[in-house]
Amino acid sequence: MPIHVYWGEDDFAIEKAVAVLCDRVLDPQWTSFNYTSLLPDQPDAAIQGLNQVMTPSFGAGGRLVWLVNTTLCQHCPDNVLAELGRTLPVIPENSFLLITSRNKPDERLKSTKILKQYATEFREFPLIPPWKTELLVQAVNQAAQTVGVKLTPKTAELIAESVGNDTRLLYNEMEKLRLYTASSTQPLDVDIITKLVRNTTQNSLQLAAAIRTGDTAKALTTLSDLINASEPGLRIVATLIGQFRTWLWVKIMMESGERNPQAIAQAAEIGNPKRIYFLQQEVKSLSVQQLISTLPLLLELEVSLKQGYSDIATLQTKVIELCQVSRGS
Repeated sequence: MPIHVYWGEDDFAIEKAVAVLCDRVLDPQWTSFNYTSLLPDQPDAAIQGLNQVMTPSFGAGGRLVWLVNTTLCQHCPDNVLAELGRTLPVIPENSFLLITSRNKPDERLKSTKILKQYATEFREFPLIPPWKTELLVQAVNQAAQTVGVKLTPKTAELIAESVGNDTRLLYNEMEKLRLYTASSTQPLDVDIITKLVRNTTQNSLQLAAAIRTGDTAKALTTLSDLINASEPGLRIVATLIGQFRTWLWVKIMMESGERNPQAIAQAAEIGNPKRIYFLQQEVKSLSVQQLISTLPLLLELEVSLKQGYSDIATLQTKVIELCQVSRGS
């Protein structure tokens, strides 16, 4: 029962996993006969896919049927559910069914339960939260090892700050660095990384810092730089939410009298307790109430952007409001 279910917001990581599966299953000379991808807007895509996966492969290699961005695990009509129940237990050994979706499977649905029962791989590809710097650094080191780029701990941290959780951008930058250092066996230094790697998340963190200090002019200038660099508004908001959430937890723990950096780090979901001292210095001038007041504004900003409001105008308005909160005005 070779069934694979992938879901999550990291589109690039899903694409890489799909490519690996295709290479493993399909023979290049027989791909046109044995590979089918069905988009969700095609009529009866799920039924078609289930019928095709029951067809034995032609020639060498196996058969792969891919249901792209399907809603089977969010909404499954009765006729498709019945077909799933009939098909999944008897899929030929050399036929592979691949199901992908951006949304998390609904564990309550019968279709999800059936797929979990028979799937050989049921895997999530989430985006790393922008504020979890340790996980971002791990992802950078893993990408560097995969591509063949040598980094120092400092340069790995710098790249993580620059690209954030954008996996596609990370691998693009790594490929650029690999080409640049093709004739060298030495690890890359900070100067080269600064010149070559596009910096977006660091600017988002600089935006958060400007808002924290109530510096409206600097915040709007930084925001303008981000927009001019085509940084998506929702990604900017995600970084801001993560940073203000971290600052809030640190401040709450300080106000409660907690002095143990490990305990504060655990509450704030920070992997490195050494960061706590610097975070404490950053929130000294802010009250818990000020930090709490930023969260509804950030939520309103996120909702507005998701509803299609103008990125520039909406971001500028909320950045000004956030700066006012930080200044206590």
